Amino acid sequence: MAAANNRPLSPHLQIWRWGPAMAVSILHRVTGNGLAFAGLGVLLYWLGSLASGQAAYDAFLTHAGAWYGRVVLIGLTWAFFNHMASGLRHFVLDIGAGYELKSNAFWSVATPIIAIVLTLAVWATILLR
Repeated sequence: MAAANNRPLSPHLQIWRWGPAMAVSILHRVTGNGLAFAGLGVLLYWLGSLASGQAAYDAFLTHAGAWYGRVVLIGLTWAFFNHMASGLRHFVLDIGAGYELKSNAFWSVATPIIAIVLTLAVWATILLR
């Protein structure tokens, strides 16, 4: 059996230069997991309170309307829009477009900005109606 010490090493994170595309890719994974775990928890709490009657639903509304509930709901809204915008960016990349350095960097920076703008628009509509 040949010695394994002459095999090339895989590049580590210290070698790669961080850029917007890497950050957006990591955010895409983080927001997907956040939506899966926190979003599922909020959804199940909401559905359980609906099925348990008026008192349970009022308790849910109390928690959802408190400052910590709004922080969670706004965070989930941002995570949804960030994951959606990043997913659309990845879809465009999957069809073979957007790999030019300037285009890729632009959409990598624009993705979280689009998510913030959409989150602000949704919550402005909810809070100002």
